[in-house]
Amino acid sequence: QVQLVESGGGWVQPGGSLRLSCAVSENIFNFNSVGWYRQAPGERELVASINVGGKTQFGDSVKGRFTISRDNAKNTVYLQMNSLKPEDTRVYYCRAKILSRNYWGQGTQVTVSS
Repeated sequence: QVQLVESGGGWVQPGGSLRLSCAVSENIFNFNSVGWYRQAPGERELVASINVGGKTQFGDSVKGRFTISRDNAKNTVYLQMNSLKPEDTRVYYCRAKILSRNYWGQGTQVTVSS
């Protein structure tokens, strides 16, 4: 069973930074993509993803502030979040996708407030 373990969430003041980590129990190149989503009312919206070829994709609200990277040797994907805003306060989930199958982590809370 594929397991994804997120870490790095917490509280930060507006303008601050956090780095989330997603450790995958299998070789990340087994998946079409690994990415980060956050919970919005009624849906999980894309934050950032990186595919097997290294191509990245970002949600419009985080472009220019967030970056995504991976450590292949550690099977870990990172989300660097800079210039955080109160509206970034959400639960963030890691997702690994292969064909039509999605695997999710348990989520990590990010809170941005003064």
